Amino acid sequence: MTVRAYAPGRVNLIGEHTDYNDGFALPIALQVGTTAEFDTVAGGSVIEVSSSQEDGTATIPLDTAPGEVRGWAAYVAGCVWALREQGFAVPAGALRLTSDVPVGAGLSSSAALECAVLLALAPRGVDRTLLARLAQRAENDYVGAPTGLLDQMSSLYGAEDTALLLDFRTLAVDPVPLRLGEDVLIAIDSRTPHQHAAGEYRRRREVCEAAAAQLGVAALRDAPDDAWEALADGETRRRARHVLTENRRVLDAAAALRRADHREFGALMNASQASMRDDFAITVPAIDLIADTAVALGAYGARMTGGGFGGTVIALAPAAAARRIAEALPERVAGAGHPAPSVATVRPGRGAHVLSDVRSQR
Repeated sequence: MTVRAYAPGRVNLIGEHTDYNDGFALPIALQVGTTAEFDTVAGGSVIEVSSSQEDGTATIPLDTAPGEVRGWAAYVAGCVWALREQGFAVPAGALRLTSDVPVGAGLSSSAALECAVLLALAPRGVDRTLLARLAQRAENDYVGAPTGLLDQMSSLYGAEDTALLLDFRTLAVDPVPLRLGEDVLIAIDSRTPHQHAAGEYRRRREVCEAAAAQLGVAALRDAPDDAWEALADGETRRRARHVLTENRRVLDAAAALRRADHREFGALMNASQASMRDDFAITVPAIDLIADTAVALGAYGARMTGGGFGGTVIALAPAAAARRIAEALPERVAGAGHPAPSVATVRPGRGAHVLSDVRSQR
């Protein structure tokens, strides 16, 4: 029996590091993703995994536990473990992965992999929010990355020409039509891979949790917009200020998109970029230069997308400005001593789905 499932990467238009603070974000699913093709094997006890992006194969025992599988295959093993922990039977078999999501570009290649694998392995009809939680558990508790739910929810609920207003307390998904008209969304890959391994992502989360505790709230989402002023420590104040102001920017940005007010949306993108740079300290010089240059060349707004410390800048621009950005920006950034970025237009794509399923009902 064979199942083929697909899940896209994502770009977060605005709302960074708000998900684990019970806040809001406004992502889109991309038109690039990961495909998982799974052939079951009767009577086996392992899953053999291969990837078009990796050499060799990995063997994952069905009874795997955190710590047993390392590297890229740990994301697959984590999905197997999370499904079994939830009470789902996972059959033995062979799993083949193909992907066109750039790794390390901040476009959530890991969540695309997790969601495709879960759709391929899980029984049909499992609730998508539950799948998102299982993917998060795989990443948090098996791989050891303390991520929120933004990436998985974006991949599973994405829709064409639609942004998703996500509420991470209720996990409500509110579709927001994206009427681009003559304007263009541009993804600018800095070719500076984002790095969470150094513990910076974990540190940001710990500081946010400490800020919430000092303010006497369950999560920063519950604090008043100006609550950061009551925090004594400078680092904690700045981190809390980013989250509190970013949540407000997300809600204002969703309203601007509903009005197709792209200038206002761009201004909010620029404010988010400044907050990530100055208050949350998750950008790097190449990212800052790319964002500033895109705006100087005519974009309404530009900001880093993803967890930080490299990756991709997303910009919204009139068509003529988008052409200038594609032509001039890579040379300007390279001239400043950074890798020459790649520039591509993007549109919201369909969310995760099963491509074909010829298995028997489980």
